[in-house]
Amino acid sequence: MTKTIRPYGLWSSPITPEYLSHGKRLMEVGWDSDGHILVWLEERSDRGVLVCVNDDGQAPRDLTNTLSVRAKVGYGGGEFTVGHGHVYFAEQSGCLYRQSVTSGTAKPLLASFGHATSPCLSHDGAWLLYIHSYEGTDVIAIVDSEGTQWPQKLASGADFYMQPCWHPTGRWLTWIEWDHPQMPWDGTRLMLAQVVTENDHFPRLLKPSIIAGDTNTGIFQPTFSPDGMSIAYISDQNGWSNLWIYDVNQKTHRCLIDEPADLGVPAWTQGRRTFGFRHDGQYIYFLRNERGRWKPGTVEIASGKTFNLTALSDYESFGQLAVSPTNPTIAFIGSAGTIPPRVLTYTSDAEIQIHTRATDETLATERLSRPEPIEWATPSGGTIHGIYYPPTNQDFDGHDRPPAIIQIHGGPTGQRDTSFSLANQFFSTRGYAVLEVNYRGSTGYGKAYRQALNRQWGIYDVEDAISGAQHLIDYGLAHPKRLVIMGGSAGGYTVLRALTTRPRFFKAGICLYGISNLFTLDAETHKFESHYLESLIGPLPEASAIYQERSPLFSVGNIRDSLAIFQGEEDRVVPKDQAELVVSALKQHGVSYEYHLYEGEGHGWRKAETVTKFYTAVEAFLRQHVVFS
Repeated sequence: MTKTIRPYGLWSSPITPEYLSHGKRLMEVGWDSDGHILVWLEERSDRGVLVCVNDDGQAPRDLTNTLSVRAKVGYGGGEFTVGHGHVYFAEQSGCLYRQSVTSGTAKPLLASFGHATSPCLSHDGAWLLYIHSYEGTDVIAIVDSEGTQWPQKLASGADFYMQPCWHPTGRWLTWIEWDHPQMPWDGTRLMLAQVVTENDHFPRLLKPSIIAGDTNTGIFQPTFSPDGMSIAYISDQNGWSNLWIYDVNQKTHRCLIDEPADLGVPAWTQGRRTFGFRHDGQYIYFLRNERGRWKPGTVEIASGKTFNLTALSDYESFGQLAVSPTNPTIAFIGSAGTIPPRVLTYTSDAEIQIHTRATDETLATERLSRPEPIEWATPSGGTIHGIYYPPTNQDFDGHDRPPAIIQIHGGPTGQRDTSFSLANQFFSTRGYAVLEVNYRGSTGYGKAYRQALNRQWGIYDVEDAISGAQHLIDYGLAHPKRLVIMGGSAGGYTVLRALTTRPRFFKAGICLYGISNLFTLDAETHKFESHYLESLIGPLPEASAIYQERSPLFSVGNIRDSLAIFQGEEDRVVPKDQAELVVSALKQHGVSYEYHLYEGEGHGWRKAETVTKFYTAVEAFLRQHVVFS
């Protein structure tokens, strides 16, 4: 088929701003205790809705309608659990609810104060653990599963708690905890405590003990085996996030999968999972990260022998792995570069079933860009990683070289992988090359790579973004005069740093709720990240000169490139003052800019109308300042 020649960036695309806003976000999956009912969480615009399906062949149905399911401790996550015919979930007001998966309405279990997350039901269905946060204090709390009694505090004293897990008999409890200034990937403690129940009173804990972890070892997702004899967990003590197993009786640890690959993820949110015991306890299903592609496998616990699940090779991203408690079936949220997210189940005989889709999937695969992991060298000789999207459209071709959007992820302890990105397809189908930069500090490439950004934030991330753009230029994949740097949150900080330290290298910048003043960020940010800058920059007041030098606000006068700033009015992670002080300074220095403030939005866009407005504004900005300039 003959293609129409049209300048890059001006190709007609079926992915409109309205199309981007109409999809739903698939967030979590979970099984009922009988293994016959699957529940998942969908975000539809700014509402969280629980959906369930039975294995009797009936169509999925919504469980919640007037309530919005959303946990709000830290960055969220850990919204619900299922068991004994009921789903227990956190509502955005902070309250926990119980609801039958067959009929009836939701019943509140708690008085409404603070915020609850990570509900965890005991195997007998009698007790519900959860993490509660109120006025800066986090605890593990417990309530009876019918909500007839006042909740009680079960564990306290640490700054943070995550991933509580019951022993099958209810006689033991394990969880993750840590204290400032560590982040959960820096150093956590894996705790184990005996549970005692007397005269039908609330369970209480005997003195908990630390069985793994310290201030330099990150532990993730402790899980009891079905027989209760062992605890599986992820640890990075060997330099990679590998799978370990602890024998409860022998009190010994064994590395079950010891290889240079990450099997865990940074615990930015509650409730994240990358592995699970098979129902018979003989195998563990797990996920392995290979240069931004996720591959599923199983490991035999007795021998340590691993097997790949090749029937799932069409998928490259697997979110929230959930194993049926009664049969060898797994559920997960799966996607790939050209496959939008789906809720799927996979059985031991390699049968794959799709239960719901995030989009209508009307886009033909040949119209979409296929992302590929790439690597390039820094000026000092190190290797940097990224994900490259070539400009792709079956109807159009360009001339010369395409403009390129250099995408910077947030965190900065994050990673962009080859999962489906409708946002990147929005750009690539219009004729932009897109490079997702997994700069030093990103996860997925080992502990040393992640820790390389310590005390170097604002230096290495900028260097890696620029060297990535230069790599595209050197290979003829990008026009040197049409480069755009784009990012949100910590990525927005890198955008501002790049424009202030390397003016004229990029043609334009797009900053979403970016950080401009490190001093105010340190003073005003939320509890979870309130000490994060100590590792990324240094402690105050000793490092005040570095904070001054690396805060983009104080060097806005160096910016020579067009800049678009987008901000949520209700953002409590990076408050709007961070954006508006930059806007004021841009005015004073006569720099070309746009500022868009979205009402009712926080740290990222949830409302469909905001998504439409955002991508409409971005496309117009790029046409004016990059394509036509």
